[in-house]
Amino acid sequence: MASATNTSNYKLNHTMLRVKDPKASVKFYEFLGMSLVKKLAFPDNKFDLYFLAYDSPKAVSHGASTFDREGVIELTHNYGTEDDPNYTVNNGNKEPHRGFGHVCISVDHIQACCDRIEQAGYKFQKKLTDGRMRNIAFALDPDGYWVEIVSQNIKSTGADDPAEQGVETDVSTYRMNHTMIRVKDAEKSLKFYTETLGMTLLRTHEAKEAGFNLYFLGYGANDNETGSITAHREGLLELTWNYGTEKDADFKYHDGNSEPQGFGHICVSVDNLDAACARFEQMQANWKKRLTDGRMKNVAFLLDPDGYWVEVVQNERFAGKENF
Repeated sequence: MASATNTSNYKLNHTMLRVKDPKASVKFYEFLGMSLVKKLAFPDNKFDLYFLAYDSPKAVSHGASTFDREGVIELTHNYGTEDDPNYTVNNGNKEPHRGFGHVCISVDHIQACCDRIEQAGYKFQKKLTDGRMRNIAFALDPDGYWVEIVSQNIKSTGADDPAEQGVETDVSTYRMNHTMIRVKDAEKSLKFYTETLGMTLLRTHEAKEAGFNLYFLGYGANDNETGSITAHREGLLELTWNYGTEKDADFKYHDGNSEPQGFGHICVSVDNLDAACARFEQMQANWKKRLTDGRMKNVAFLLDPDGYWVEVVQNERFAGKENF
């Protein structure tokens, strides 16, 4: 059964975030150049799902079906939260509920992109000119989730680059580049994402003086083999490991699904859902929900070593029909 699935066909399809007001959130991500490619309404269960992705003719996944893409953002809206003055999401970056870190878009001209965001009235966690890292910024979406902004030009020095001055930005060239989650034990997490899920470790950044490492993973060839740079990719996963957490028996990151909730899951789409789940079973993966559990028989959820949820769905291109 497991031989009927091939991890080279898998895609890191989407990242799910719970939102308070879908109108405000959809407007923000559309302002960043994304398009609403699918909306699923579940009125009986009192929630809606909004799937946003880059879909211009210049986009990597232009015209593809929703689950045959990478770099999708799924916004989950539970009815009534928009009218609840006490409802806020956990953005994953505040103690003691840290875990999920951010989503990241890569852009053509980072200074012009940040200027456009600021002029529209959106706030920043970190502007280009803040701190020592002057080639990255973090905007805040309407719920306070961090949206990292990086340049697709690997040589760009950001705020200090003369080439970034006086140019316009084209949102149709943007990519939903990666999703960052913090992990307790890098070795265990890398084993899960490379062996169980079949991803490739594309790049490692060691910040020894600061006491952390970053690991960038994705499906497909290593950048060194293709000659491309990770900033031009979409649908990557960034694991952040702070040294020493693996030695603390009591240390635990927040998975986003325990209260207070925020980030929900990442999702991998596969070529053959039944065969992929049979393979995960053979590899003794930990399950949150098997295909046969509950009423939803076309989605499953794995648990990674930190307890983050990993949804598994059918890539519609291989099935020849819509999932929903």
